[in-house]
Amino acid sequence: MKRLLDIGASGALLLLLSPLFLLIGVAVILSDGTPVFYRQQRAGRHGKAFGILKFRTMKGAPASAITHGENDPRITPIGKVLRRRRLDELPQLLNVLAGQMSMVGPRPEALEFVETDPTHSLAPLWREVLSVRPGVTGPDALAFKNEGEELASNPDPEAHYRQVILPKKLAVQSNYVRTQSLVKDVRILFRTLGVLRG
Repeated sequence: MKRLLDIGASGALLLLLSPLFLLIGVAVILSDGTPVFYRQQRAGRHGKAFGILKFRTMKGAPASAITHGENDPRITPIGKVLRRRRLDELPQLLNVLAGQMSMVGPRPEALEFVETDPTHSLAPLWREVLSVRPGVTGPDALAFKNEGEELASNPDPEAHYRQVILPKKLAVQSNYVRTQSLVKDVRILFRTLGVLRG
């Protein structure tokens, strides 16, 4: 049922939002040239790597998945707008249609932050979180919607992410995996729409 919902929702949204995709694509090109899309390797279901799609918001590929918030000098003017409204995430509907992601699930983590050592304290949580498809949105995306601001105010964003934010995210994600349902997914989708409107 969840996969059918993913296919139907992502297909319908891609068709409905195709004019917006075209508009954003043109804006990205006018702001900073090509390419329009940015692909980064993320951990999918069972830890299998896949290329997550986003509208490009930075000049050049970032050396790390962690940026310095909206004040990062590499973020383009249109990139700031896209990030603020989460519009840079829209191409992930293609990842959903391809079966690499779900509409709702734990947000996919960059490979550099995934802990594969079975003796690591977070290993049980990682096994749980990676047992499902990652989502375009999820409870962690809502709970940590101001993550960029927190990282921007920290002198070492990457260390802060690893030591403080990531363990909290994993706890929220694992709770979702244990209690997931279609009803909960629909509620998360509506809450996400509320955040985007705000």
